[in-house]
Amino acid sequence: MPRPAVNVAVRAARAAGQIILRYMNRLDSLDVVEKQRHDYVSEVDRLAEAEIIRELKRAFPRDATLGEESGPSGQARNVWVIDPLDGTHNYLRGFPHFSVSIGLLENGEPTLGVVYDPLRDELFTGDKGNGAYLNDRRIRVGRRDGLGGALLATGFPYRQRRHLDAQLGMTRALLGEAEDIRRTGSAALDIAYVAAGRLDGFYETGLKPWDMAAACVLVREAGGRYCDFSGRDGMPESGNLIAGNVAVAKAMVMTIAPELPPELAR
Repeated sequence: MPRPAVNVAVRAARAAGQIILRYMNRLDSLDVVEKQRHDYVSEVDRLAEAEIIRELKRAFPRDATLGEESGPSGQARNVWVIDPLDGTHNYLRGFPHFSVSIGLLENGEPTLGVVYDPLRDELFTGDKGNGAYLNDRRIRVGRRDGLGGALLATGFPYRQRRHLDAQLGMTRALLGEAEDIRRTGSAALDIAYVAAGRLDGFYETGLKPWDMAAACVLVREAGGRYCDFSGRDGMPESGNLIAGNVAVAKAMVMTIAPELPPELAR
């Protein structure tokens, strides 16, 4: 049975989702700041993150938090990693693909994850040893045994444009084997789709912990694998992530290897 902490994270994610939906009809009036080139934050991001932290601190006052907007707070064995609105660009344009992501790291290991799509009211949850679920239904990664016929997803991160040539090379190599590739703009939700078998694999450079911590738990608990571009298992510090079932993840690592520059091979 999932731990009570899952219920707390679910409650926090739903509360953030209510804030996100409440502001959707007044996007033109939102206060939006460009943190750095092509990287924006809105008042909705900040309000949603504050609500998540409030819910988590009410239940776990001694735990630390790491929020995309507020940064690190506290030091503890347990760290809640929060992306209050993964897909801000989509949200601000009215493009209906974004999510709330809340993960728990215990001594650095991702052990609990919640990814919530408030528009579709789809709640993805995972807890170490207790499986992964979409709402109340158990989910599993797809059964594909390689890249043939695979549907993949990726992202081109705003902070990592210096690696664009390399990522385009990897994309070209993968498209030579897979059926197709999607780029939808919410890494957490894309990786959750891998856990649910809607996508066969995912890859992206330069992800941050809040982009992937929760969703990596979902993939692992759904029977899949996540690793860096060189195939080393675990959540990569570099943020260069591959996720899929065991066979697809291995095939992705092998396929991109000839296109991998030294700075991404870690």
